[in-house]
Amino acid sequence: MKYKNILQIDDDCDDCSFFLDALRQVSKAGYVAIHNPVHALQQLAGNEIRPDLIFLDINMPVMNGMELLYEIKKKESIKDIPVIIFSTSIPPDVKSKFQNLGAFDYCIKPNDFSVLKNMLRDLL
Repeated sequence: MKYKNILQIDDDCDDCSFFLDALRQVSKAGYVAIHNPVHALQQLAGNEIRPDLIFLDINMPVMNGMELLYEIKKKESIKDIPVIIFSTSIPPDVKSKFQNLGAFDYCIKPNDFSVLKNMLRDLL
């Protein structure tokens, strides 16, 4: 198993629950969801959590995914954690911005459970 600890940063609790249900069917990786991006950054920077992989939503209140990715990549202790942008839509012009900021990959959130399971199986 390539990734043992996964962090999902997403303000939508239903999306996180859907993600976790699919993850449990394809992996034994540990999982933590944080719904507030500012809290996620604080916990990451403070080494309270140490994921092997981060799934990051774009559209969140207080701090959006692009701002959070920028902050993660500025911090020496967490900048090497791969971040996958995982959002309901990723406009083409935004994809290149995320790549320039150091995103590992990006995926559109599927609505179909089987599609999500297959996506996670391929990624993990």
